[in-house]
Amino acid sequence: MHTKLIACQTLKNELNAALKRCQVSHEIIWIPSGLHNFPKKLNKALKEALNQCFDCSRVLMAMGFCGNSLTGLETGDYSLIIPRVDDCISLLLGSLVNKKKLPDNLNTYFMTEGWIKGERNIWVEYEHSLEKYGEETGKEIFDMMFSHYKYIALLDTGCFPLQENQKESQRIAAALNLQHKVVPAQTTYLEELLKGPWNPERFLIIPPHSTITDKDQMCL
Repeated sequence: MHTKLIACQTLKNELNAALKRCQVSHEIIWIPSGLHNFPKKLNKALKEALNQCFDCSRVLMAMGFCGNSLTGLETGDYSLIIPRVDDCISLLLGSLVNKKKLPDNLNTYFMTEGWIKGERNIWVEYEHSLEKYGEETGKEIFDMMFSHYKYIALLDTGCFPLQENQKESQRIAAALNLQHKVVPAQTTYLEELLKGPWNPERFLIIPPHSTITDKDQMCL
């Protein structure tokens, strides 16, 4: 049974590690990480990716629901299997429940090396804001944007050099006047996605020739 993968570029380190651990090799269609900030553009990119999946019987999607950005996606002659998580953070933490158990999770901005090196990462946006509006106004804008955050948390998935990326995340935290911490994470959920079987409580399973609705995108 031929399988394809559609994956967020942000998860490249972790997905490649999971593929190696599971000893599987699937064709991967990568989705640019910056599209998470633009649900309509992300939805369009995912539709285009699914259009490339005409020669397989199963498609695995390595990403979360990302603000119901999957609504309206249609399957072809294949089943589509997606982790039941709100975003990639919950995916790397093992579940949305695990994320909610973290202290100050609602006041924490999470990142990994994939986020830090993403083409639309928060540091790129910060520097663009300073350049466009000047240092004083640019910082005021970001102070407002991050007013409800208390921490920058680097997710340690074990799939990238921690010390090197910790220096960068600490620099970002300092610039945004936030505290910094490191949070253990994992690739277990990605490995479940790659290997199966797929428990409906953990995965959304869309049969062939079906359409994803808002109601489908519930994290159990």
